[in-house]
Amino acid sequence: MDHVHDNHLDNTFDDTFLPITSITDGMGQAVMPDIFCLPIQIVNIIFIGNPANSKEFVLIDAGMPHSAGAIVSAAQERFGTDCQPKAIVLTHGHFDHVGALVELTKQWNVSVYAHELELPYLTGQQNYPKGDPTVDDGFVAKMSPMFPNHGIDLGGRIQSLPNDSTVPFMPGWRWIHTPGHTPGHVSLFRDEDRSLIVGDAFVTVKQESLYKVIMQEQEISGPPKYFTTDWKAAKDSVAALEALKPAVAITGHGLPMNGDELTQSLKKLVNHFDEMAVPKDSRYVN
Repeated sequence: MDHVHDNHLDNTFDDTFLPITSITDGMGQAVMPDIFCLPIQIVNIIFIGNPANSKEFVLIDAGMPHSAGAIVSAAQERFGTDCQPKAIVLTHGHFDHVGALVELTKQWNVSVYAHELELPYLTGQQNYPKGDPTVDDGFVAKMSPMFPNHGIDLGGRIQSLPNDSTVPFMPGWRWIHTPGHTPGHVSLFRDEDRSLIVGDAFVTVKQESLYKVIMQEQEISGPPKYFTTDWKAAKDSVAALEALKPAVAITGHGLPMNGDELTQSLKKLVNHFDEMAVPKDSRYVN
């Protein structure tokens, strides 16, 4: 297995292959008529758009390295061979959410939107901190220092999300700044039906555990511990999302969750965040 170990800024993840794949890989589901969640290995991408009405869509996040072909194929299967995205919107810029981004922007000639605080990692100025293996005994956490942490440079393709909290080409949605996991992390919310696209502000699988990641054992969990650098902000972000009373939540990792299970699980996470989410040991806890 080859991994990117150095801290140079690189636009590709050609040397990166993670041999971790969940049992739900490639098994997409329509959470709403216009919200389609597709697991790519261990991370979710989301298509926003109703194929009954249009061949156009917005892509939320850009998956694992080497997944561009799978993403394009899934888009064509859902929206037609001549489909075209209006934009790509990022919840944040970690490697498993931008793995196919450079290839996709070349193929689709499309703009990318992210929070302004995330732009240094997407314009070649900065790298993320390395993964912290001390946060948990799980194998994924132990592997995290080998995960790519380098930024990428999207040049003129990357733009800041609008200051008025609207989301380009997604009428009815608004973005919410949910930092903690990264400085410019955002979640997306639609007030009309209380649909929430979480990113990694919280997840529905214990992301540090290899077994649970592979089996997609569903349980609400805080943000992936090994990459989360500001736990106070992470706690505040989860509280802000719980206050929205979402009806359905599509997270960056794990299966979508809805109804009473979501309501009760999210309330429990907020009330017991320090015990459930914050690692006992981490260079970032204090």
